[in-house]
Amino acid sequence: MMRLTSLAAAALALSACGLQPLYGGGSSSSVATTLRAVEVAPIDGQVGWLVHNKLMERLGPNGGPPIYRLEVELDDSITGFGIRGDRAVTRERRTLRARYRLINAQSGGVVLDATAGSDAGIDVVSSEYATVAAEQSAVERLSDLLADQIVARLGLFAARTAPATGR
Repeated sequence: MMRLTSLAAAALALSACGLQPLYGGGSSSSVATTLRAVEVAPIDGQVGWLVHNKLMERLGPNGGPPIYRLEVELDDSITGFGIRGDRAVTRERRTLRARYRLINAQSGGVVLDATAGSDAGIDVVSSEYATVAAEQSAVERLSDLLADQIVARLGLFAARTAPATGR
């Protein structure tokens, strides 16, 4: 009985804290509608193509003329560290950073200017093929993480700028 009372008190405390689900209302919510109205500009390079596709998957199909345009600039680097006695690299760090700007399509003004990034460690082995495959796997994971970070930030922007719905 004491446990049940504690659980009920915790539930009441959480409901009064002011936190609300970002995507409350599902696909018809103002956040989801705003995200679908974002056009993603092409991003240069193979990694740019990956990030662009990941962003498009997360934002959803555009239901009409875009309200915003998302421009992304990537910085992709691989740094060797973990040097053996014979000066061979044994470990690499792949870093993927993005500077992105959300631009109002009508006015051309920048409404959000932010950065996102992540990195991954890669073991360098004697097989060059295995190392290249590990680097490719790392960039695919990093593209996922980057797209998640960008869309989460866009979702927060959309939630903060959405018209009040009388909640």
